[in-house]
Amino acid sequence: MNPHSIELCCGAARAEVALRGAELRRWSVGPTPLLWEKDPAYWDETAPILFPLVGWTRGGARVAGKTFPLGLHGFARAMNFAGETLTPARARFTLISGAESLALYPFPFRLCVDYCLSERDLTTSLTVKNRGVGPMPYACGLHPGFRWPFAGGAWNDYSIWFSAPEDPFAPEISAQGLFLKSRRRVPLQGQKLALTPELFAAEALCFLNARSHGLRFQHAGGAALAIETSDFPHFALWSKPQANFLSIECWTGHGDPEDFHGDLFDAGRRRASWRALFLCSRADALKGLPLPERGCLNFRVPVEGGDSWRENPKPCRRRRERRISPAFAPAPSQASAGPPSASS
Repeated sequence: MNPHSIELCCGAARAEVALRGAELRRWSVGPTPLLWEKDPAYWDETAPILFPLVGWTRGGARVAGKTFPLGLHGFARAMNFAGETLTPARARFTLISGAESLALYPFPFRLCVDYCLSERDLTTSLTVKNRGVGPMPYACGLHPGFRWPFAGGAWNDYSIWFSAPEDPFAPEISAQGLFLKSRRRVPLQGQKLALTPELFAAEALCFLNARSHGLRFQHAGGAALAIETSDFPHFALWSKPQANFLSIECWTGHGDPEDFHGDLFDAGRRRASWRALFLCSRADALKGLPLPERGCLNFRVPVEGGDSWRENPKPCRRRRERRISPAFAPAPSQASAGPPSASS
């Protein structure tokens, strides 16, 4: 038994989650592994959770005239969570703000990550609670790295199929990780993007305010990883040349533009809804592969305000329509004003 991680099992399915970053390190459905096996020569992570921001900041995060040294994708992925096994197939990981986090991000919070494994799926739930007295700006993201190839063959045997037509131009990203005004062409063929390692030689492909609510990571022989999203406005595809992974990312925010001079409350990081934010990503995996023939990866990210988290689909739709990137967690006193309607 590894003291630094918790293992989950359900039938022939297996998963392992590290206490560091509450990061999913391994997930297999029957004999087939889905997540890549990390290699420090390329990328020393497998599926980090991004919080309290996504991407790079321009010279640090600024709040009320003070600059805080928030690095790439925030700090949650580098911190040790408290882990608790609930059942053989369920575990919860909790990170509470303290002196270390407050020196980087001046907002008290609680972040809970729940994993639930079944024979055919794995559900990851993130709950963010604002423990302060004022609004708390943040963004979050999911960054799983899937095996590429996952069903045999070569890299060029795989493609991405978007559920809707996407903009064939993606923003260029500077060496400092900032979003540039210039854009590069994405070689889309209708809703299909043929995958080659060369696509990622110049950083990630970012589809901001994507039209699609899902995509398929598909092998030419028919095996596919089908991913559906809700209320994640941005997709990103990322890999490194010669590395055997493709990261299919979902974000509520993204890195700073090159000319951004504001703070966390300014443009690009405006409020979504003070009540709640509900995010989910679903992957129907391994169609056509050995039994069990389907596996899925579900992500739920509710925002908690007060003593219990609450869902309200209307603010989420309003956020998506207004193309507002991150979420604001309500202060506990705000969250008590009026019960929102429930949604599943």
